[in-house]
Order: sequence, then structure tokens, then C-alpha cells
Amino acid sequence: MDDALLLQAVEKGQGILPLFAWLSPSYPVGCYAYSHTLEWAVEAGDVADEKALVAWLRDQMTLGFCRNDAILLSHAYRAVEAGHEAALVSVNELALALSPSAELYLETSQQGRSFLDATLAAWPAPGLLDLDGEVAFPIAIGMAAAAHGVPLPITLNVYLFALVQTLVSAAIRLAPIGQTAGIRVCSAMAVTVRDVSQEAIDLSLEDIGGATFRADLGSFHHENQYTRLFRS
Repeated sequence: MDDALLLQAVEKGQGILPLFAWLSPSYPVGCYAYSHTLEWAVEAGDVADEKALVAWLRDQMTLGFCRNDAILLSHAYRAVEAGHEAALVSVNELALALSPSAELYLETSQQGRSFLDATLAAWPAPGLLDLDGEVAFPIAIGMAAAAHGVPLPITLNVYLFALVQTLVSAAIRLAPIGQTAGIRVCSAMAVTVRDVSQEAIDLSLEDIGGATFRADLGSFHHENQYTRLFRS
């Protein structure tokens, strides 16, 4: 993360404090209710220990939805920054359409809508639009960050690391790892988060893609699991 960007934001009176609120577990988006197919991966034996969880998370970060979220967030951010509402609507529609299953569609659309509603109520800003209907989660984060002048590189780093922490929390509740192992996993993922953030910031929408086929198919299997803690 560039210290100059942080200093610039602080000097402008904007800072990064909103990110601490928006991506806190206490923010009312319901992130604790979703595992993004991790619950099925544990059930299937794909994630049985700390090492396997790190591998699974790295795949999601570099080959799956996390990288795509970072690209989509960047484009939503720039659309708000430029005051280009049509581009924002278009990238939101793309983000929603990329969901590979009904459960994962619910995960992003419910969190995105909840986030935008809460932020409009508590953290309003002149450039923060109220999009009609469903909103993908990374789009909503990008919108709010741009409207509040939070630097894009910092937003990407914090957003992606928050995804890691959410999934690690899910893994602890699913019991393949404990709390100390969860902290180690978060630490192990820090460099990957930084690298993906730096790469994604300059990528186009045509660069979106993924190769986490087993995880995506797992979201369909999760719908039929006999017992479930999570909605995805």
C-alpha cells in the first residue's frame, strides 16, 4: 500500500476511516451468513486443515471471484468518480450476471443492497447514487469509496482482505481450523491480497474470468446439503 496515497487522503480530510466501518463485521450486510461454497468444500473434504484452506483461498483470490470483484470494484469506482451513471449501471449488471448460481447471486446482491441502503442512511455523500433494484457487493463498495474520496488502491486492499477474514471466520465455525490457525491463514494471505489488488486496478472488464470450476459447482451441491450453517 502506498503511504503517499494514505497521506494525501488524510490531508484532504477524507481519510480511510469509512472503510473500517463499512467492512467491519458489525456493518449490517449479513456477511456472516455466507461462505461462498466453503461449507461444501469442507463437507467434501477439499478443505480439511490450515494448509488446504490457504490453497483454497489463494485459488479464489487469483483465479476466482476475488480477482473479478477487484476488477468490477475498480470500474464502479471510476464510473462514480467520472459521474458516468450509465457506465455504473452497466458494470453492476455485469457483476450480477457473473454469479454462477442462485446462492452466489443472493450472496452478492443481498450484501450489496444492504450495504448501499445502510451507507446512504449513515454515510451519505453527494456522489453516492441510489441504484434501483439489486446491487452487487463489490459495486456498492466501489461506489461508496469513490463518493467519499477513499483512494482506490487502499479500497481494493481492504476489501479483498475483508473477504479473506470473512471466509476464515466461516472456516473457524465449520471447524477444520481453530482461531490461532485462522490468524496464521490471514497473515499468509496478505501478500496475495496485495498482489491481486495491484494487478486488478489496471485491468479491463475483458480481463474478467475464472477457473475455480469445482468451487462454482460446489455452490449447486451446497443447495442440497443435508445440514447447512450458511446460505452459500
